Amino acid sequence: MTRRDRVVLYPGTFDPITNGHLDIVHRACALFDSVIVAVAGSAKKAPLLSLETRCDLARGACADLSQVDVRSFSGLLASEYGALGITAVAKGLRSMTDFEYEFQQAQANRRLHPQFETIFFMPSDRNTCISSSLVREIYSLGGDVRDFVPENVYRFLQDARAGTQR
Repeated sequence: MTRRDRVVLYPGTFDPITNGHLDIVHRACALFDSVIVAVAGSAKKAPLLSLETRCDLARGACADLSQVDVRSFSGLLASEYGALGITAVAKGLRSMTDFEYEFQQAQANRRLHPQFETIFFMPSDRNTCISSSLVREIYSLGGDVRDFVPENVYRFLQDARAGTQR
């Protein structure tokens, strides 16, 4: 009997990727052979950063994790990744509000692709309050986001603020 690799998909807009997201990636890496960070091209959320930039920043943040692959997607999660045979989805939960939204999404994904299992991860206490929207708000008001994002994201945002974006 051969064992299939255990692959989990971690989808999100990652606008930008935060230390909270990385916390979930590390937790998923401890349980799965491979983690796909799937960056959504969601125009509905009107992201601050382009899809390409969000993917690049996620790749940089996960560079030390050999089992992580960063990809983009723009369609239905269940359709795009179900076709690849991926059946596990990782989601982070910070609060009951997150749970209500993610539970609804998990149920919809399962209706669209019955083999999908959603695995909920709780971030560490240090990362519970971190969200991309909080980072964007602090950043847009001139605040320091160093404690909330990986170093590569912090440098990118500092360069963007200074007008010397790479």
